[in-house]
Order: sequence, then structure tokens, then C-alpha cells
Amino acid sequence: MATPLSPARLLAVLRAEGCTVREIRSWRTHERDDETGRAFGPVRGVMCHHTGPYTTESGLIDMVYDGRTGLPGPLAHGVIDTSGVVWLMSSGRANHAGGGDPGVLSAVTGESYGDYPPPSHYHEGSPGAADGNDAFYGFECVNRGDGKDNWPRAQYTAMIRAHAAICRAYGWGAKSVIGHKEWSDQKPDPRGIDMKAFRRDVAACLALPAGDWDDISPLTATDAKRVWNLDFVPAPAASTENPTWAPASYLRDTLLRAQAIEARLSALPDLPDAQVDAIAAALAAHPTLADEIAAKVAEKLASRSGN
Repeated sequence: MATPLSPARLLAVLRAEGCTVREIRSWRTHERDDETGRAFGPVRGVMCHHTGPYTTESGLIDMVYDGRTGLPGPLAHGVIDTSGVVWLMSSGRANHAGGGDPGVLSAVTGESYGDYPPPSHYHEGSPGAADGNDAFYGFECVNRGDGKDNWPRAQYTAMIRAHAAICRAYGWGAKSVIGHKEWSDQKPDPRGIDMKAFRRDVAACLALPAGDWDDISPLTATDAKRVWNLDFVPAPAASTENPTWAPASYLRDTLLRAQAIEARLSALPDLPDAQVDAIAAALAAHPTLADEIAAKVAEKLASRSGN
């Protein structure tokens, strides 16, 4: 449990984590604390959402700030658009989490669960539900939530960084991050994201200095082997059967050609001393002869490689 970050501190930790941040209108004083008589905090974690259907991103951002019929804004502390920009909405209480499972809240507070928090059996309006708006920062991430809308890399990177920024500010681990679907048994968001994998990426971000993480998976041995054996390199001109070769085939062919040249050179007889002396004398008498010989050899090699 912790005291909410000040507006200046929230802005600073997001930028330090590498997020591109935009401040919208009067976000620093925009909250639901006064209207509800309930102050934001103590905070326990960070919650990830998808926005659901929308017409334009700009209109959606305004709606999250202003709210909608029956649910006044702000509806999140920040909106993360598809380009990866974080739009700050509030640093106080926001209407984003609603009611959820007290057992989940306890597990998140203690970071005392395995890959996933215990299943939620509560939602907004359930008797005994915990108030998530008191306890969680919330980021609405622009996505229709239909299972077809993808998560662009720039957006996903910003999502990981934003959630990690809050965790880093409080010294929390990745298990302080949950999805709305893990809080309420009536919510599906963020659809298309496995929160186990999401927390894994948050943990990887937290393991690095602030601002260093990027959504680039390390190359595995399996990946390298697939590339090594993939036919995509234009074949040598002499090849008429297969227009593209794998890197492995190219290297093998090069080795075989080099070995064949080495064998032919090894089979050549040594020049007698008399011939060596004659060549040396000719070169001494004609200083440009060596260059002429080299040019002829290069010309011959070029003509052979073109066949």
C-alpha cells in the first residue's frame, strides 16, 4: 500500500521509463476524489484495460477524460493510443476498475500468487466487492476488444513501460500488475493479452535501468536454425534448378569449391629452378609485366565467373 504519486511525479516516472507522454487539459486536478468523498489510495497496483469500440482515437481520448452517460470521467489515469503515446487523464481517483474480488486485492497487495491471481468471483455491485478505484492506477489501451483488433508493437511497448513505471516508483514487482478481467468476473479486458506473458515483460522491463526495455524478443537457437536453413538468398548464376539457397547451402557450396581449388593447386608440379630464374629475369627486365599478368588473370577469372 502506498500514497498516490503527485502529478509531477507521475509525469516524471513515465518519461523516465521511456514513454512519450501528452498532458490533456486539466489532468493534474481532474479526479473523482471530491465528488465521491473518497480519496484515491492507498494504492496497491496497476490495472490494464482495453477501451472497447470507438470511432476515432481523438474522440475516444476525450471520452475517457470527460466520461460517458452514467459514468463521469476521468475513466482512467492514462490512455495509451495505438502509436504508443500515453495521454495523461488524472493523478487522482478515476472510474476505471469498479468492484472486484477482495481475494484478488489481497493477492496483488502481497504479490502472493503464481502465474495468475486467484479467479475473481466479484464485480461491480456484488455484495462485499472491493473498490478497485481506490486501489489501482488504470491505463485504458486503445483497442476495440473484439479479438480481431491487434496490439501494435509501439503500443504494447508503451503499455509495458507505463505499467512498469508505476511499479518501479513504488518498488513493486510485476505481480502488482493485473488485467481488468482478473479483477472482475464480468470483464474481458485486455482481450488478446495473456497477463502472465504481460507480467513477464513488465518483470523484464523492471530488471533493466529505466528506459532501456524494448519489445524485442531475444533470438533463440531455434530461430537462428530456421534462418540458417531458409531458402531466401539468390542462388549462384551457375545454379539452374533452385533460384534461392539457404545460407547453410551457400557456405557448404563455397567450402566444396575452395577444397576443389586447393586440390587442383596441390596437384600442380613444382616449377624447375631454371623456369623460376627465367621468370625472375623477365620481370626484372620488364617492370610492368607483373601488372599486365595480374590484369590478364583478373580478366580470365571474371569471364569464368560470368558463365
